[in-house]
Amino acid sequence: MIYVSGALSMWGDRMWHFAISVFLIELYGRNLLLTAIFGLVVAGSVLLLGALIGDWVDRNPRNKVAHASLLVQNISVTVCSIVLMLVFLYKQWIESIWDGWLTVVCYTVVIVLADVANLASTALTIAIQRDWIVVITGYNRGHLAGMNATMRRIDQVTNILAPLAVGQVMTLASNVIGCGFILGWNLVSLIVEFIFLSRVYRIVPALSVKPPAPEDGQASLERPAERTEGLVERRGSQGQSPGLSDDDMSLNLKEVTNLPLCFGRFRWLLSTCKDGWRAYYRQDVFLAGMGLAFLYTTVLGFDCITTGYAYTQGISGSLLSLLMGVSAITGLMGTIMFTKLRKAYGLVNTGIISSCLHLCCLLLCVCSVFAPGSPMDLRLLRPFLDANSTLSAPLLPDRSSIHWTNNTVLFENMPSGMEPDSYISIILLFLGVITARIGLWSFDLTVTQLLQENICESERGVVNGVQSSMNYLMDLLHFIMVISAPQPQHFGILVIISVLFITTGHTMYFLYARKAKRKPAGFQKEN
Repeated sequence: MIYVSGALSMWGDRMWHFAISVFLIELYGRNLLLTAIFGLVVAGSVLLLGALIGDWVDRNPRNKVAHASLLVQNISVTVCSIVLMLVFLYKQWIESIWDGWLTVVCYTVVIVLADVANLASTALTIAIQRDWIVVITGYNRGHLAGMNATMRRIDQVTNILAPLAVGQVMTLASNVIGCGFILGWNLVSLIVEFIFLSRVYRIVPALSVKPPAPEDGQASLERPAERTEGLVERRGSQGQSPGLSDDDMSLNLKEVTNLPLCFGRFRWLLSTCKDGWRAYYRQDVFLAGMGLAFLYTTVLGFDCITTGYAYTQGISGSLLSLLMGVSAITGLMGTIMFTKLRKAYGLVNTGIISSCLHLCCLLLCVCSVFAPGSPMDLRLLRPFLDANSTLSAPLLPDRSSIHWTNNTVLFENMPSGMEPDSYISIILLFLGVITARIGLWSFDLTVTQLLQENICESERGVVNGVQSSMNYLMDLLHFIMVISAPQPQHFGILVIISVLFITTGHTMYFLYARKAKRKPAGFQKEN
């Protein structure tokens, strides 16, 4: 039931993320402005509110968190789909009202609702994939690794098939029918997921128990009964609850109540965010989580940046689609490799092996920068460029001939003179990107399970919320990199910077692994 509800949720998310980008481009006259604003709003909101979302997940019962997140997410997408259908149907009439300001209001409503849906999806992901499955597996590391790998495989498959499905509906029918298709899917998915998650909550009694935080030094992957029993004994011996003393607590309450309601609420929100980031920083797996976040600052993936660059190097849209399918297969291979390596060498060593494999494959990308056919021009390192320089071609050509699909840009007509002198460079680039996904997804699963195992149950939400914020922050940096160096001749520099960020991330993990191996063995659970 967890797999089915997860598959429905992921499928809906993938369809919606693809469709909303296409809809915003279509609404704004095939211009990328609305899409860029939407991406900035989504990244900024998770960056700012990630800790608050995680704290909300921690403070509330698991079933209420799951149901509320599910309802908010699906209702937001449903309402947003209705608004988009109305805008597509009555666009000319809407543009004539209030001198066009009603159109601005509609665009704002669409972006806000889509952002709310993404925040709710983040909360649901933290709750189910970072907390529920840990409890469902009975705190068994072997079963936990299996569930993590299976959920990632489902995610990989839906990442390819869901956009393809909704894209066919939008192409063969219309954008309005596409909105209706997404609307209907979300309503059906909401009912099924709600029933299945409620059923799982009743089947697994441990999900109804949320023990308080353990004291420092206590093992994190203990069963709730063991941890709660120890805390009760300590509270009885100390005569008060661990954490803040009565004087400190009354002082904090007095400070808040002396402020106006709005300022007191705002101060509480800031305090919650600060406490969340502090909780993230003091975790034993802090370096591992930071290492994973650094991997988001890269252009070496199948997003519109890399595929747009591939087009400038003479790669057709059909070949790009094929390469995306191959990359999905290598991603699935990474999930299989993770389960095998973890069982044979342990979790920490699996991360080391995956990191080394990832870095070795990315060396092919570095070689592509200097290989025959690369547009890299070292004169770009000069502080000033001649005004008549040939470096005027943008990374993405004229948008008039673009079909936008999920993370891929397809062009109808290949402009003359686009073919490079040699295809060696682009072959090395995609060979490195595709093979690196084996180590990448194995490493991602490793860090995910380390966070699940080593974060105490009462802080899983807030720490994973901050982890999501860090991921979005580093992802924003890679877009800033592209904005700063947008030409195809710049791409080689972006590749080198990306590899440096990835190397830094893996170095952080190596430091964590060294520290973890030096610690004495704590609780040993069955594999």
